Amino acid sequence: MLIASQMEPTYARRVYPCFDEPAMKATFKVRIIHDPSYVALSNMPATDVSEVKDENGSLWTVTTFNTSLKMSTYLTAFVICDFDYVTRTERGNEIRIWARKEAVKNGYVDYALNITGPIFSFLEDVLNVSYPLPKTDLVALPDFGAGGMENWGLMIFQEASLMNLPTDEFTSKKAMIALIVSHELGHQACGKKFFTMNWWNDLWLKEGLASYFEYLGATFVEPKLSLEKIFYAHVVQPILREDSEIARSLSEREDKIKGSFSLMYLFDNITYSKGASITWMLSGFLTEKLFIRALTLYLKEFSFSSANQDDLWTHIQMVIDAQDEVQLPAPVKQIMDSWTCQNGFPVLTLNLTTGTIRQEQFFNKNNRKSTDSYNHTWIIPISWMRNGSSQPLTWLDKSSKMFPEMQLLESEYDWILLNVNLSGYYRVNYDQLNLKRLARLLENDPKAIPTVSRFQLIDDVFALTEFGYVPIETALELTKYLAKEDELFIWNVVLLNLIPDNLESTLKNHKVYPLLQKYLLKRMLPIYHYYAGFIHQNADALEDDYFAQVYLEKLLATACWLGLQDCLDLSSELYAKWMDNPEYKIPFLIRRTVCCYGVAEGSDKEWNFAWEMYNHTDCVEEDEDMLLYAMSCAKESWLLYRYLQYGLSDTLFSSNCTSLIISHVVTKDIGHHIAWEFVTENWPLLSQGYGQELLHDVLKVMGRFVKTDLQIQELQVFYNATLEKDEREAITLLLESAKLENIERRKLLIKVASWLEKNIDD
Repeated sequence: MLIASQMEPTYARRVYPCFDEPAMKATFKVRIIHDPSYVALSNMPATDVSEVKDENGSLWTVTTFNTSLKMSTYLTAFVICDFDYVTRTERGNEIRIWARKEAVKNGYVDYALNITGPIFSFLEDVLNVSYPLPKTDLVALPDFGAGGMENWGLMIFQEASLMNLPTDEFTSKKAMIALIVSHELGHQACGKKFFTMNWWNDLWLKEGLASYFEYLGATFVEPKLSLEKIFYAHVVQPILREDSEIARSLSEREDKIKGSFSLMYLFDNITYSKGASITWMLSGFLTEKLFIRALTLYLKEFSFSSANQDDLWTHIQMVIDAQDEVQLPAPVKQIMDSWTCQNGFPVLTLNLTTGTIRQEQFFNKNNRKSTDSYNHTWIIPISWMRNGSSQPLTWLDKSSKMFPEMQLLESEYDWILLNVNLSGYYRVNYDQLNLKRLARLLENDPKAIPTVSRFQLIDDVFALTEFGYVPIETALELTKYLAKEDELFIWNVVLLNLIPDNLESTLKNHKVYPLLQKYLLKRMLPIYHYYAGFIHQNADALEDDYFAQVYLEKLLATACWLGLQDCLDLSSELYAKWMDNPEYKIPFLIRRTVCCYGVAEGSDKEWNFAWEMYNHTDCVEEDEDMLLYAMSCAKESWLLYRYLQYGLSDTLFSSNCTSLIISHVVTKDIGHHIAWEFVTENWPLLSQGYGQELLHDVLKVMGRFVKTDLQIQELQVFYNATLEKDEREAITLLLESAKLENIERRKLLIKVASWLEKNIDD
């Protein structure tokens, strides 16, 4: 049994009567009456523990806590549990990490304990603040809706966010724990103890700042992580992809939110990741020194009170006015409002013959409606370099402007790069002349362009292609150099754009496949052999290579998918080793791919081994997921059919596995027809267990193969007989849009194929 609270945003009112608004602060005195075999925790330390009898004569424990400092209702918290803890004191602050007794005994929370104090001290030093509470509890719950919650003095996490096996040396798991702990401690240091937003429309302020400090704190305790690479790969790049499709700004008007039914929609990636990206950009153009100075002033002034974003801009302005190193083109509020009060972000289009740059909102030109108004302008900091040397920061503060210093010279060795290391939150669309020069530079000397800028150049050009700004051929030109690219995190962004996970089977059945095979394998071999060497000799040597742990799997899976014999042999060999000795551990980084291709390259013997291991009593959840996937990789139709039959049996699988098995099989190139036949034949049985949801998922995947009206009609015949009218309409729409998408994709693949034919031997 366990009780824990989560009050943010508006649940304190369900626990005790209160004015449940962030700006209405109070002190809280908490007393909890509970079963004697449990311990009670709250924001403050316990001051008294006594006993009381109820009318039946049963004994209860009464735990009384110290009165809290002034704070918002959504930060009050309590936990009643029978957990154990480990503890350490840092600068007089007692830090305790609570978890299930066996987890504490096995050392699962030791890593979290080792980093919490140092991150706390680091943030206190950076912000020049001192934490006012005598204790900090971090509690790991077996089940919790969020990654973590920053209640003042009593932070709550889900187990996965705080625990790792003491034997697990891999940086990627530690990095995740360090990031989440650092995020919540960032709140303690720069948000909670001091200021809270005035109201929820400025939620991004606390979450964006905490997300920014999360990366500083994590890379402080794990110095092997590259701050810039990890920030772009996890924060900036994913949110740029999402933000162009979302119609909300970072800071919403108060009345707009008050009119909406729920505040929960504000807790999204815009608030967290865009908030952090904008903070990063701000810190970049102010310089970190001035940014931290302004933040420190601001936190001192709003100690224990509420603030909004304008208060922060005022404090930054004061710091800017008091010095003369950094000059801004406009008041801080005007610059920052252009980023926080408008939705979306800009794309800069360059003409470097004239040195002209113009800005417009980045949107999808393929489905633009003429009624949409896109007349936003931003005040944009432009960091840039010419021929490898950094130039002074400049600004674009109107819709277009001429920069004579950016005109390109005749020499083909003259090139320009904007938004160096993605310091600004925007995309760049170069003219053909400069792009040709950059492509040549990449082929001759890729390292002349900083790593993060190479990543960004490729990501921008594929996004520009997708949204109709530039032809696909332009993006492909930038992939010619890849044989010289040794950064996995750049390879990953290339592969995600060229071979999206959900299109593997579509591409396999298209004439583009043999061309991709030849073109990509030639370029992948150097990086593939580099990492395959480690896997053959000693995969543990990669434990400090964060990106190998996150992205090596995709590289290997692509090499196998492209039919690289060395990759297929490697998978078969490691899988055979496991079959000979079930105690053998396939390297964790590539297990999914090795098992998939181990089964695919084998016969029923390999498949049956996976089935046996799946049914093994001590099979952990991660292994189960991996094996469920691997068994769908079989190349023999009868094995897949038998697998689906097994999936129907209640005795062999828990019910949620059946739909998983079907969705795994349906995405495989030989599997989608088998799975579809299976679903139609067994629908009466399946519909009792899963109903519409399963059908919806399967049809979504089937939709990827719909090219003609005839195929839509075939699918329609089935679901007209099985679905209610309104659901039939929804599915018809789904398939119609899938058909249009497929037609567009076919046009695109024809272009890709003809480009590859011309460039295959380069």
